[in-house]
Amino acid sequence: MKRASLYQKLFLYFLTVIIVSLTTVGIVTYYASSQELDRMVEGQLSQMVGNAAYHTDLYLKSYERSMVSLLTNKEVKRFIDLPAGLEGYEFYEIQKQIKEYVIDPIFIRNPEITAVYSISFNGNAVYYYNEVTGSSFTPEQIKEQLAFFKTNTSAYGSLSVLNRSIIESQNNRTITLVRQIRGLTSSEPQGILAIALRSAELSELWKGIELTSTGFFFIVDERGRIVYHPQRERIGETVQPELKRSIVESGLQSFVAEENGERRLYQSRKSSYSGWHLVVSMPMAELRKPVDTIRVTSIVVGLFTLVFALWLAFRFGKSITGPIRTLKEGMRETEKGNWATIPLPEQRQRDEIVELMIRYNLMVNRLSELVDKVYQAELKNHEIQLERQKAEFQSLQLQINPHFLYNTLETIVCYAFVEDSDEISEIVRALAYMLRYSVQTNLEEITVANELKHVLNFMIVLKHRVGREFEIDVAVKPELLLHKMVRLTLQPLVENVFQHAFEGGVEDYHCIRIDAGEGDGTFWVSVEDNGNGMPEDRLAEVREKLEANRLVDGGDDAPGKKGGIGIVNVHRRIQMVFGEQYGLHIESRLDEGTKVTMVMPSTGRPLG
Repeated sequence: MKRASLYQKLFLYFLTVIIVSLTTVGIVTYYASSQELDRMVEGQLSQMVGNAAYHTDLYLKSYERSMVSLLTNKEVKRFIDLPAGLEGYEFYEIQKQIKEYVIDPIFIRNPEITAVYSISFNGNAVYYYNEVTGSSFTPEQIKEQLAFFKTNTSAYGSLSVLNRSIIESQNNRTITLVRQIRGLTSSEPQGILAIALRSAELSELWKGIELTSTGFFFIVDERGRIVYHPQRERIGETVQPELKRSIVESGLQSFVAEENGERRLYQSRKSSYSGWHLVVSMPMAELRKPVDTIRVTSIVVGLFTLVFALWLAFRFGKSITGPIRTLKEGMRETEKGNWATIPLPEQRQRDEIVELMIRYNLMVNRLSELVDKVYQAELKNHEIQLERQKAEFQSLQLQINPHFLYNTLETIVCYAFVEDSDEISEIVRALAYMLRYSVQTNLEEITVANELKHVLNFMIVLKHRVGREFEIDVAVKPELLLHKMVRLTLQPLVENVFQHAFEGGVEDYHCIRIDAGEGDGTFWVSVEDNGNGMPEDRLAEVREKLEANRLVDGGDDAPGKKGGIGIVNVHRRIQMVFGEQYGLHIESRLDEGTKVTMVMPSTGRPLG
């Protein structure tokens, strides 16, 4: 890959992008569609089963209301309380009244009811049939029926729905609603009451469930026997144990099981009223058919798109690499010193590549002379910049106010003529230190202690000039005395106070405070006075000059021009050493005083 040509790299990159894009889109689309179809199918099946369960419960509840009329009938309760083996007028009279006043109206209202019967725990039984051929039963058969119904009903009187008929010919054709009932003399159940329905009537509710040709809907009871199935021959069968367990345990979730060698999806819902499990079954192959169609379509369209995209990549790569090869050959000649132009392709339209070749030819025609001109100009500019910086630094170092020197020397002369005094020696020593400290032109930083010592010597000389003592309040903490700062920056600020803040003369209430501190990565030294202060317009003018970041050569408007280097030049000098973000900050109020703060980096290291 490292030695491959640009065309090969472009083709490989295009191929990678195309394959990754098509594969990603295809896989994401396939899985998203598959999951969406699965959710849709499960939702439809769940809705079908839920509707079937709801309508089934509603249908069975309507017949339970018919049973309630029997439960509350006095004659039915009297029959339940009859003693065992009773036959005669009373028995038949009760049987007749039940039929005339209760059973016949029920049969008329509900022709789908095939039989209504009641068996007391004493062994008495009465049977009523509706348009079916009934039969009589022996005491042993009645006893067997009673035992079966007692086993499959609750003593609390709740309704049970059974897929069983007492008439052999009606098995798998009827559904029996049965419950235990009480008589008139006891609060405990004393017999059972049953209503048999034609299952064909109930099946009409389920035939409306629309499924595919291979899907079907069926119902199993709690024992796993099929109550309803579209294949009538399967009604009454028992489902496989594994399938029954899955139906019972699945709850509202669908599951996949194998039946007769075919994988099928099942969705079941248990009826809270009848206890039946209503199940929808669909073959997985049929459910996956739309997804398979999507997969095949995606593959076919993807392959066609891949072939077409590769052809475009081939043409596009050739259109780019051809002119670039020409450019490469021309550059090789340029490296050898042959300033030859390259031929342009014969194209009606000028694209970026052709434009690049044209610009290359223009560049080659002017390259030789431009290189020489630029090189000479850069050399000259660099020399000028160095000279300018050197001049600025030296001019700042060597700016000494001649008025201060003249006044000091005049003071010395006066002392010399008047009297032979120690003051002359003190002034000369202080002045000598200040001159020696001022004329040094090296740019290394010095400490706060050095600057304070320079200010001390300045105050010694100033004391003899103004004729009075003046003490400066130095509040600098001892641990900050060895911190680095720029040479000759503190004394000009102090001198500026005497020249401007105390312009009318030094008074007893006048004071100067020098402080220092660190915080937020900066080191600061402040000079604060309680002198005249500055008006707002003058303060704004000084701040504007500080923000200009330029040296002040002189003039009447230069702040601090009299008696020192000047605060603007002190500001610029700090910036030259530490950077544009540092320098002086001034706060002042008229007739209240001025505070000038030098801000430097806490590390004390210069630029470069």
